Amino acid sequence: MKKTNLSDYDPSLVPNGKDFSIGIVVAEWNKEITDALANGALDTLRQYDVAEKNIHLIHVPGSYELTSGADMMLRNIDSLDAVICIGCVIQGETRHFDFICEAVSQGLTNVALKHEKPVIFSLLTTNDMQQALDRAGGKHGNKGVEGAVTALKMVKLQKDLKK
Repeated sequence: MKKTNLSDYDPSLVPNGKDFSIGIVVAEWNKEITDALANGALDTLRQYDVAEKNIHLIHVPGSYELTSGADMMLRNIDSLDAVICIGCVIQGETRHFDFICEAVSQGLTNVALKHEKPVIFSLLTTNDMQQALDRAGGKHGNKGVEGAVTALKMVKLQKDLKK
């Protein structure tokens, strides 16, 4: 069955985050969308008991800067267990969309490997604004929620593997 709602998940499979420290990097470009995604991630982290003092949120100008923002957070906040990267790139009339999406996906993968920490890709890459709205709390759920759930699961996995 095809998954159609980004906010659908089995709560019994999501670990408690009371001992986790999570960074969130949010792009300012397409702010209406990225704010909704960030709020979804924040609400979900709180729901699973991540303490406010262990949630570190920064903003960067655009989605292209998510990579360097995540790298800066991981270099400067030793306690971080994972970073959720939130952005929104909407297809335009030029190939700019392709270059940004490719750079961010490769860049975030490289940051995760460099720091050996989960770096979560919560970047919407949509054809139009309506698709973005549908995935930022609309009919397809909220990719920020999905990013927070993924971060919690990946941190638990990493901690379990280190035991």
